[in-house]
Amino acid sequence: MIDRTKSEELLQAWIEGDNLRHHCHMVASAMEAYARELGKPDEEVDLWWTAGLLHDLDWEKHPEDHPSVAVSKILPEQGYPKELIQAVEAHAPDRTGREPESELERYLFACDELSGFMHAVSLVRPNGFKDMKVKSVKKKLKDQSFAANVPREDIRKGVELIGKELNEHIRFLIDQFSDL
Repeated sequence: MIDRTKSEELLQAWIEGDNLRHHCHMVASAMEAYARELGKPDEEVDLWWTAGLLHDLDWEKHPEDHPSVAVSKILPEQGYPKELIQAVEAHAPDRTGREPESELERYLFACDELSGFMHAVSLVRPNGFKDMKVKSVKKKLKDQSFAANVPREDIRKGVELIGKELNEHIRFLIDQFSDL
């Protein structure tokens, strides 16, 4: 079983920035919620949560090599399971050449960019995620200058990979993030 405390400590050791830590916690929250919705057993819920938490582990210290340092050195040395390592690798297919295939990999890909984008939306709203509407997020998605570094194509690809409609995926994430 994956030790969440160990994973939190690893995150703290490798990521100093509050914004990236927050992003990792958002993705972990989304992944845990999806695992529960899909009826995964507790051990697998922990795996999904941990994949979300650690997916950007090497981003700050090795941005040019992300996620290669995490998947080739950090995570294996810490004893994380192959399934988690492969999910971290597949969340960045343009960098690694590994497309998301397993259910875990597809959901991690789908939650990553949209979570970051939605965080940006929350920052320009007086109430953050509280009372956020799907249409507000979709309107910002159409504005290519807003959070321009977030690839809209990856968000579209993500919803296709998990077989959801964009509205449904956004609504689900709003519900998970409303307490953040």
